[in-house]
Amino acid sequence: MDNEALDKVIQKVREGLKAEGGDVEVVGLKNDVLYVRLLGSCETCPMSGLTMKNWVEKTFMDALPSIKGVKAV
Repeated sequence: MDNEALDKVIQKVREGLKAEGGDVEVVGLKNDVLYVRLLGSCETCPMSGLTMKNWVEKTFMDALPSIKGVKAV
């Protein structure tokens, strides 16, 4: 995977999350699944599941076709 492309997507996701007081950390990549941790206000937000599916996962998978899934840890 292209690290520069990954960094660009991380920044895009962060911009969206930081608007609400949150952040994201990439934990690792295994078998084409990207593992991330939601931080800040996203950690305790009751909407974090929707944010994960509708923003974080979608943004990563749209921009990086080699990613087959995104999981929160």
